[in-house]
Amino acid sequence: MFPMSRTLTLFSRDLLGLRSPLSFVAQRKISNLSEVGQLGTIKLQGNYDTGQMFLHKVFGYRGVILFPWLARVYDRDMPTNTRNRLLDDTENPSFSSTLGGVGKEVKGRTHTYYQVLIDGRDTPYITHRAQTESVTFLGNHSENTRNLYAIPGLDYVAHEDILPYTTSETNPLQHELFDKFLMYQEGKEPPFVAQDTLRAWQEKNHPWLELSDVHKETTENIRVTVIPFYMGFRENQQNNVYWWRYCIRLENLGEATVQLRERNWRIFSLSGTLETVRGRGVVGQEPVLSRDQPAFQYSSHVSLQAPSGHMWGTFRMEREDGYAFDCRIPPFSLESKQEDPNDLFIT
Repeated sequence: MFPMSRTLTLFSRDLLGLRSPLSFVAQRKISNLSEVGQLGTIKLQGNYDTGQMFLHKVFGYRGVILFPWLARVYDRDMPTNTRNRLLDDTENPSFSSTLGGVGKEVKGRTHTYYQVLIDGRDTPYITHRAQTESVTFLGNHSENTRNLYAIPGLDYVAHEDILPYTTSETNPLQHELFDKFLMYQEGKEPPFVAQDTLRAWQEKNHPWLELSDVHKETTENIRVTVIPFYMGFRENQQNNVYWWRYCIRLENLGEATVQLRERNWRIFSLSGTLETVRGRGVVGQEPVLSRDQPAFQYSSHVSLQAPSGHMWGTFRMEREDGYAFDCRIPPFSLESKQEDPNDLFIT
């Protein structure tokens, strides 16, 4: 993927991160390349440091690591006959509160994810994501109920999706928070170190930023990954309304091109309600997962009139030959958190 000299290059008008970048270049007729740095050593053990520049292995954008999160990953693909029978009942799956609502047979393993900033120059060319990733939250509940905060260009990246590189630029990334959070320090490796504002921001916004659980499941070579985030709650006249954001990535691990046609959600609230949501596509799109663009990612939101609940469902997928199948969305919990009225410090 990279030249033997280990010089890392990026398309000036598009991104790498595809399975077959050479054929993609030919299709797009892109020949203008620009060097951004030297490819670093991929860490098989240990974490990357704050300030590490990287390319996203799947989506190709340039970014910088702010700090790590240690998440619990629940992967439902491990073969267990009992658990397979449990998964076959997509209308009424079993949950376990002790394991984050993902079923008794699914054991979580710890895995490192990173909070990162995305280079704004690459945002227009991330075509296999539904929107520019951002973190949204409500802040403390005593504020105006119409307030919704968003921090654009903020993402969560798994350790294995990091392609580290070094650069001689003192300001190598375009994001309004880069200079507020990081400072160039010559002689350091990486040469960008955390400022006090980054530590304060992480501490104050911890309830809305924290990545705790990741859920994965594969159906007919289509892997679905779900990461839920608590956003806060709003006081209503009769009761409180709790909000969550959930990020979903679909990845085609096979050879056949497939398209997402429909979504079918089941949403259970601790208040005792069970809601079914069906519709065409997701976030207004019917994404195609192919060899050239095998992944698609989007975020959406859900609210409940209870402090916790569960979600699960299926995506209706269709291959080019017309064969259709239901791809399971792994069940995941919606859990609220105790809020501190002073926890609101955006930048």
